Amino acid sequence: MSNVTVKELTAKQADRGVRSSVFTLKFLQRIVMILVGAALMAVSLEVFLVPNGVIDGGITGISIMVSELTHLPLGIFLTLLNLPFLILGYKQIGKTFALSTLLGIVVMSIGTSLLHDVPALTPGEPLLGAVFGGLILGVGVGLVIRSGGSLDGTEIVAILFSEKSPLSVGQIVLIINVFIFAGAGFVFGWPNALYSMIAYYIAMKMIDIVNEGLDQSKSVWIISEKYRDIGSALTDRLGRGVTYLDGEGGFSGDEKKIIFVVITRLEEAKLKTIVEDWDPQAFVAIGNIHDVKGGRFKKKGIH
Repeated sequence: MSNVTVKELTAKQADRGVRSSVFTLKFLQRIVMILVGAALMAVSLEVFLVPNGVIDGGITGISIMVSELTHLPLGIFLTLLNLPFLILGYKQIGKTFALSTLLGIVVMSIGTSLLHDVPALTPGEPLLGAVFGGLILGVGVGLVIRSGGSLDGTEIVAILFSEKSPLSVGQIVLIINVFIFAGAGFVFGWPNALYSMIAYYIAMKMIDIVNEGLDQSKSVWIISEKYRDIGSALTDRLGRGVTYLDGEGGFSGDEKKIIFVVITRLEEAKLKTIVEDWDPQAFVAIGNIHDVKGGRFKKKGIH
């Protein structure tokens, strides 16, 4: 075997070792995030929401109502009622998603059992319970979703139904939750059903923040004759890399240069100022981006 071949084999083995280590690290990170997320949801349910008669949406909300009516532990129903949807998720969505969801639900169920006798932090204060319970629940669910799982079978149902329905996943979940919160009105009273809606809304916002971040990214398209000057100014003053794209005016047929750049929402005002300084007539289109990965340009400070 030649020296070149030995070097190539050694390099390949080293590369496989690095990839294996990276995979193991990512796998462990996913497990830890699921465990933390499920634990946070258990805290939210047993310390803030359930003691105040406030529920979450989806299967979790149904489990809370059934537990209240039967006086059986909440953890039992969190597992049993989600199990059929986990089987559907395993068959239709994927093994990784189903197993991640199963881990999260089991940990959440065990957590509610362990925390059942812990005194509520906001006893007799359903509004405070809804606010802080919704915040903690949203963070927990967001971490699990970010790790490729779920803590509620409602999303699985919505995903499957949306494939054969004109309704989106979000619309189906909303319709399901309308009936669940209506049921909460009969079980816990209508004021508590309204508090439950507040908790649910806050949780949804926190899930978005966990998955998208506070500095939500924005994509920007700029069309201007002074594209070079604007692009250089964005690079220099915002520290953002820009891409020049070729375009053609649909009405005039003229060739156009388009600047494409990704910024955070905190940089939006500065970008508009920079463009305005160079070309007040420039066309600027700004849109939200849920996730950004890759790229080699290192961010510098605004000035």
